[in-house]
Amino acid sequence: MKKVLRWSLGIGAAVVMVAGGAAWVYRDTILDYRAALEYAGNFKPDVIDRNFRSLFVKYPSVRVPKSAAASLLEKRERPLPDSYSFAGQSRSVEDWIESSQTTGLIVIRDGVIVHERYLRGNGQGTQSIAMSLSKSFVSALVGRAVADGLIDIGQPVEAYAPVLAEGGYRGVTVRNVLQMSSGIGFNEDYGDLNSDIVRYIIQILRGSVADFTAHLKNDIPQGTVNRYVSADTQVLGLVLEGATGKPLADYFNEILWSKLGTEADAYWLVDQKGEAIAAGGLNAVLRDYARFGLLYLNQGRNHLGEQIVPADWVQASVTPDSAHLMPGRQDETGRRLKGYGYQWWIPADRKGGDFTGIGIYGQFIYVNPERRVVIAKSSAYADYNSTGDIMIEESIAAFQAIAEGL
Repeated sequence: MKKVLRWSLGIGAAVVMVAGGAAWVYRDTILDYRAALEYAGNFKPDVIDRNFRSLFVKYPSVRVPKSAAASLLEKRERPLPDSYSFAGQSRSVEDWIESSQTTGLIVIRDGVIVHERYLRGNGQGTQSIAMSLSKSFVSALVGRAVADGLIDIGQPVEAYAPVLAEGGYRGVTVRNVLQMSSGIGFNEDYGDLNSDIVRYIIQILRGSVADFTAHLKNDIPQGTVNRYVSADTQVLGLVLEGATGKPLADYFNEILWSKLGTEADAYWLVDQKGEAIAAGGLNAVLRDYARFGLLYLNQGRNHLGEQIVPADWVQASVTPDSAHLMPGRQDETGRRLKGYGYQWWIPADRKGGDFTGIGIYGQFIYVNPERRVVIAKSSAYADYNSTGDIMIEESIAAFQAIAEGL
């Protein structure tokens, strides 16, 4: 609600300025923030569940056809562990499922679904927004393009997307973008009317995300600090399109979606010019998110044994290789941080070689190689802007307990 209020105040201020006689200057500002305010309404507690399964209908998107034949997911239900430990307390798994506003949960052990449930109006056929979970899928595409000799991650991004030479991304390597270490200044506060992420959303609704991304500014040296910048993944989308000569959604279909044994079409949100929202625009059913987790559990091999993502890329993606990326390092407040690879997160207290993709409002693909466990979770956690960081850490603790308890 704070987010919506702040956007409302911003629009109100613009209206006052228009009334003062400068309508021609502020018209676009009003339209921009009116669009942002309308978008913000999608996350209100009374509608967030419904909207998270229909954003691909409300906003422009492109369809990605499902695989010719779905892979078999055998199902043998068994009880989940009763509890997990978090913040020095024993907590109930069932309470966590409810309090984190879960809309879908799948737990797979040794390739078999041992738990599957849907809540809050979702079902097996529900298309659910991935949010930033989309970033891990984009990373897989980069890995395949690298293996095919189309991308060298040591090269600057403008070698593949010349438009990126116009701003702060000039000279930044693909590797540093993959590791969220680009050095680009980017405010990711969804509650700040003037933040870069809000301006990015406005470009989705009214403009061009490619043009917006190309003209961001850098403020620290690349490769020195891991700072979460959604625009970095948009850059990867531009790099992929330049290197492959194909729209992101088409390459995604060719390399990944058509070969995963997916059971449903996927949808990518696009901006007003048809550019895919690489940083967070994927929509898919929960079982297909789980299939992607299985791909990474199996070192890039699909259900038919085909190596569709290189095994060495999978390993590199979840293996931090610099001090500023390591799990367990501390920030200035003493908080222990998650590690980061190629668009994948590594828990601060890593167990069983685990790693996870994460999307805002509680979207997860968690993989524990040692326990042979994959967990996919969709959520509509309405309080994300206030307590989202805690929810994420608690969810990781619950995933680890489930993996070990099975």
